Amino acid sequence: MKTKAIVFTSPKVAEVLERDLKAVGANDVLVKLAVSSISTGTERANLVGEVNVSVNSNSTEARFPRTVGYSSAGVVEAVGENVTSVSVGDRVSLSWSKHSQYCIVPESNVHKILSDDISFEEAALWHISTFPMAAIRKCHLEIGESAVVMGMGILGIMAVKLLKLAGAAPIIAVDPVAEKRELALNIGADYVFDPFEENFAQKVKNVTDGGVNVAIEVTGNGGALNSVLDCMAKFGRVALLGCTRHSDFTIDYYKKVHGPGISLIGAHTGARPQMESAAGLWTTHDDVMAVQKLVHLKRFNLAELVEETYSPADAPEVFRRLAEEKTFPITQFDWRGL
Repeated sequence: MKTKAIVFTSPKVAEVLERDLKAVGANDVLVKLAVSSISTGTERANLVGEVNVSVNSNSTEARFPRTVGYSSAGVVEAVGENVTSVSVGDRVSLSWSKHSQYCIVPESNVHKILSDDISFEEAALWHISTFPMAAIRKCHLEIGESAVVMGMGILGIMAVKLLKLAGAAPIIAVDPVAEKRELALNIGADYVFDPFEENFAQKVKNVTDGGVNVAIEVTGNGGALNSVLDCMAKFGRVALLGCTRHSDFTIDYYKKVHGPGISLIGAHTGARPQMESAAGLWTTHDDVMAVQKLVHLKRFNLAELVEETYSPADAPEVFRRLAEEKTFPITQFDWRGL
């Protein structure tokens, strides 16, 4: 069986190619995609040729071709003999999929859409939305605690919305781009700041009674981590949600972490249980289903976040922009025209 897929064939180059699909295994599900979402940070890193794009990789060489696109939604076309949770014709959301017309994934990465009022566009964002959800869980945020989000990309925007649901007060959003700060105010942030403005840390402390309890660091930038540590209250918790792939920065751990008792929490989405959820540590599937409940009950609006939608045929130009532009909109591919 053949499928059309978006492939990074060399640094900063994306092409739509026809590829062979493997056979559907006993524990696999074949899905015809409707919508796939771009995860800006990970896909930019892959596109430009970052070496350590996987936390488990020891590679020192950037290898191509590469395929990405791990959050999507579509319709089940076939199931393996051991699959019980979904059937042919079911509408589903996928974790760890690809930007591909057809995807074959393990049953554990398939999440049935339980309500007809949920669109493919919303469901194609569920997997990505579990990343900030897991980071917030790991910080054990309590109602009324203050929170700051560093970076208003797709994960940061979702983090602001989820922090509001979780009862954080106040919520501070930080980004150097004025339009991003305005968006953050519109979706639930109480205060916004430019990280490069004068006395940034003191201004954050002024609106949080002396320091922030919980920080979600989304940029993956060492300077941003260093800056947010200056904003923290004693015993604050900092979730490292952004992938800090480079170690070319210095932090005064004695004064900024050790002394005030700050917890630095690894929040890579792969650092979660595979089989059974526990307090603060939920499986991907359980988090996805929690997102589905919030979407169905109209408490978590994901559809409003999508800024641009394209045909997969436009992928070369879309990814050229991703590689070259400093800021990039929340973007999806619509596969239903193929």
